[in-house]
Amino acid sequence: MLPEIKLSVRTLVEYVFRSGSIDNRFRTSTTLTEGTKAHKAIQSTYQETDQKEVFLKTEIEYEKMKFLIEGRCDGLLFRDDEILIDEIKSTSKDLSGIEEETYPVHWAQAKVYAYMYAKDHEQKEMSVQLTYIHAVTEEQKTFQKHFTFQKLEQFVNELVKQYVPYASLMQTHRIRRDDSIKNLPFPFDTYREGQRKLAGAIYKTISEEKNIFANAPTGIGKTISTIFPTVKAIGEGKLERMFYLTAKTITRQTAEEAFSQLKNKGLCMSAVTITAKDKVCFKEETLCQKEYCEFANGYYDRINEAVLDIFSHETFINRQTIEEYARKNTFCPFEFSLDLAFVADAIICDYNYIFDPKVSLKRFFDEHKRQSALLIDEAHNLVDRAREMFSADLQKSNFLTLKREYNGTELYDSVHKLNKYFIDIKKKCSEKGYLVWKEIDTDLINMLEEFVSNAEVELLQPTKSVDQTLLLDAYFAATGFVRISKLYDERYVTYVEMEKNEVHLKMFCLDPSHLLQQIQKKFRTTVYFSATLLPLPYFLDMLGGTSEDYTIAIPSPFAKEQTEVFLKPLSTRYHDREHTKKQIIEMLSKLLRERSGNYLIFLPSYHYMKRVYENFTESNPEICTIIQTNRLDEKEREQFLHEFKEDSTETLIGFAVLGGIFSEGVDLKGNRLNGVIVVGVGLPKLCLERNIIKDYFQSTGKNGYDYAYTFPGMNKVLQAGGRLIRSETDTGVIVLVDDRYLTKKYQGLLPGEWREFTTI
Repeated sequence: MLPEIKLSVRTLVEYVFRSGSIDNRFRTSTTLTEGTKAHKAIQSTYQETDQKEVFLKTEIEYEKMKFLIEGRCDGLLFRDDEILIDEIKSTSKDLSGIEEETYPVHWAQAKVYAYMYAKDHEQKEMSVQLTYIHAVTEEQKTFQKHFTFQKLEQFVNELVKQYVPYASLMQTHRIRRDDSIKNLPFPFDTYREGQRKLAGAIYKTISEEKNIFANAPTGIGKTISTIFPTVKAIGEGKLERMFYLTAKTITRQTAEEAFSQLKNKGLCMSAVTITAKDKVCFKEETLCQKEYCEFANGYYDRINEAVLDIFSHETFINRQTIEEYARKNTFCPFEFSLDLAFVADAIICDYNYIFDPKVSLKRFFDEHKRQSALLIDEAHNLVDRAREMFSADLQKSNFLTLKREYNGTELYDSVHKLNKYFIDIKKKCSEKGYLVWKEIDTDLINMLEEFVSNAEVELLQPTKSVDQTLLLDAYFAATGFVRISKLYDERYVTYVEMEKNEVHLKMFCLDPSHLLQQIQKKFRTTVYFSATLLPLPYFLDMLGGTSEDYTIAIPSPFAKEQTEVFLKPLSTRYHDREHTKKQIIEMLSKLLRERSGNYLIFLPSYHYMKRVYENFTESNPEICTIIQTNRLDEKEREQFLHEFKEDSTETLIGFAVLGGIFSEGVDLKGNRLNGVIVVGVGLPKLCLERNIIKDYFQSTGKNGYDYAYTFPGMNKVLQAGGRLIRSETDTGVIVLVDDRYLTKKYQGLLPGEWREFTTI
């Protein structure tokens, strides 16, 4: 029996033609909403006998493999004695720049559909039509070609022939992968308490095509407990791939370590890590132009061979491996990682590659997503991250500068209009300093679309002497703003805020739950997990949970005797901080004199942290101290953590910001950390955005203050305290500094093991 290779028409032609450009500044595609609308506009003009969204499939035997190819053509048109396949492509680009042979991949897709239909209906010849439609103006441009069945058959066979080496490699890999998974043991001798329960819940969720919200304590080993059952599900054919989504680099490394542990136990599985473009770019400036970057030149001419090369020799493909092969082939490492991700069994990446409508992985079609699982690590972070991903903003200063730089060009008129628009709204909000409204300003969107169109023309002129960096930034901001406007509904507001001469305008997503839910529905399973999905009803609400989703709360496996919890009931409210600072320093000095070791103290802001640090070091010059500075790079971050040494004979205290990079994802086991002091209840700074969020949720019948301030604040506290106990042998001290912890409300938000505190 021949092995069967199932693939879509798009997958086949995308692989062979590698459509698109390494120059990521412009896309022929539009957003999903725009594309659907444009398709429907064309299809509404079809005649009564015509058909739309026609499902087609065929089987082709080649090189001892059976290829099952399927897809939906946009239109099947009947014109007298002629049958046409209509392939519709929407774009935000000027149609004057699209000629008959501009996009061979579009012809390829249509020709495969024509072959499939002709084969099924014994047609000797077929016509193919490409219809391009501008997503904004709905202007159209069409091209037609005529083919005999013999020519179509030759073309499709040639596509399959070129796909065979890749298909053969993938088929061999899948057999090896599934065999390795069958006998794959859990990578540790025993499960920690709660680990087996969590892993079983994840496996059950995937098997039943459900979603789950899992609250599991810090130190239980959540990463391996979610990855291992997902790997097992892939080996049993329940899934094709997994996405492990993270908010921070450190948690990406933890996922890589988990796959490495499984590899040591015999797993043969491909996993790719995607690193941000700015971090992996080989050039000083991230300019994806072949004239500037040799790694962008001729990329798609050589990519297929490189993909076969790396997957023939590697399994766990992290940043270092990608950079090595990218230099070897003179490739852009970022684009290379995206192409590798399309092939891999597991993809480790940031949230935005799935959820951000401006940068999500467009390479992954819906048929891939339906057989994929999302594992969302530290899912508490996704609430605020999603708000930002579904929001968009503009600055007046950008358009004022462009107006000066591009005087005398076609671009000038559009930037002049936008600058004038900002001047007008600045006058309107001069009294309060801000404005808030609930509707989209269609005039602004029209002006931005005009600017985008003119900017594309200007940016495509490589001989331009003016530095185009600012124009490119403004172009991205404008296209992002227009794209987000398509998502605007009752869960959004638009606000304008003034700061000196700057005017900041933002479409702000208040409640991301609906959009997160729409994206998550395309995947087989989504697993939200964190040590601080508390209170759980809040996160279910904000992350788009439904009554059909599973929830699980794993109790802490650690004995409460491992942690001593103290409460210092002082006011850390902004107006009281200067008065209580001395008492905090006295408490801290006494604690460190009585209990030597390594400590972290988390404070609500950089300014407050610096003031406490200066006074503490002045009073305790003999105690070793380090302080978190603003904008640490990865090397400086690692150096900060390196100071926390195992079995150190000196006392050390690190000063850090609550909610900052050291508040979560930091793993200081054993005697590397003996105590954590948390000053305050973590409330976000009072600001316009938070108050808008508060008012919105209050209007929906919820406690607006809790949604905007209390719950996000306490999440920071729980994360910071979670740095202390990381294993069954860890012990230490937690000190909570704030009188609000004495109230019933805040005690109800503390984990059970923290509630038996001693007041000092």
